Amino acid sequence: MKRKIRKRVLSIAGIDPVLLLGVKDRNIKIIEENFDQNITVRGEEIILTGSVRAIEEISEVLETLLRIAGEGRTITEGDVMAVIRGGEGEEEKIGTLDETVVYYSPLRRRNITPRSVRQKEYVDAVRDNDVVFAIGPAGTGKTYLAIAMALAALKRGEIEKIYVSRPVVEAGENLGFLPGDLQEKLDPYIRPIFDALTYMIGKEKVQKMIDSGQLEIAPLAYMRGRTLNNAFAVLDEAQNSTIMQMKMFLTRLGVDSRTVITGDITQIDLADKEKSGLVAASEILNGLEGIRFITFGEEDVVRHRLVKRIIRAFAGMDNERKNNNKKGINRVNGSSVTEDTDE
Repeated sequence: MKRKIRKRVLSIAGIDPVLLLGVKDRNIKIIEENFDQNITVRGEEIILTGSVRAIEEISEVLETLLRIAGEGRTITEGDVMAVIRGGEGEEEKIGTLDETVVYYSPLRRRNITPRSVRQKEYVDAVRDNDVVFAIGPAGTGKTYLAIAMALAALKRGEIEKIYVSRPVVEAGENLGFLPGDLQEKLDPYIRPIFDALTYMIGKEKVQKMIDSGQLEIAPLAYMRGRTLNNAFAVLDEAQNSTIMQMKMFLTRLGVDSRTVITGDITQIDLADKEKSGLVAASEILNGLEGIRFITFGEEDVVRHRLVKRIIRAFAGMDNERKNNNKKGINRVNGSSVTEDTDE
């Protein structure tokens, strides 16, 4: 029996199309990819064609986004995915994102706010817990928001100092062959932290904070023996810390201090990936009172939309390798040989 094709037209009259559709209709493309349906935008109309079920599901998503855009809010890719995933109160949560001001950037003259429901969950977790782990792929705003929250805490007088650290792990390159003295060799490892701070408050302000002792940016190894009182500590790229380093960092916390640990367990550069401190911490500390884990997925990526596709492609390759290893497949000279396994 032939499947009946239906058609529905939704009006977007009175709504700024860029707020709803995104640049070059990227929000519509996300919906198309998730529902495997073509959507036509013509003037002030969105035209849906397909099965009754597909049209109903897409209409529900678009109508929710229309209400949000109608309030003057720009719809992000994270918003689209949050609505597609569904869940009670998603529309209300998205509508309050702009109200959750993390930090006001004087340099940019704008508020830094969460750009997705998951980011808001992350911000709320940091406000309510002394230790928060943010785990997920690149481009989800983990480090950026951690830095913003640290600056906000300093501005409110809740802390006296910000510590930001990263493990120094060579990712396929040899540190000894980099030019310059030790500090110059280390700079590339901590440069992303400087970039985030400079973007929010400017290079001169960053340097003043360092000179006054309000800000310290250093490799993780330099944290040994320290006690961090009245501080906000951020450990970035924590997947490259060893188990002992992770324990060392977490036990640095002193009075009136809090910490955020960020990382991506799919990008471990340690020779022995099983010794990642971030992986161990997620297994050992999950569920402890005062410690919160926030997990981001590829749907939470807020960078260029191609970043999400790149992450998905690499994840597919990793899964294929794991499946091949499980089946005992060796590829030699383009041929596959199946070996006996104990499974």
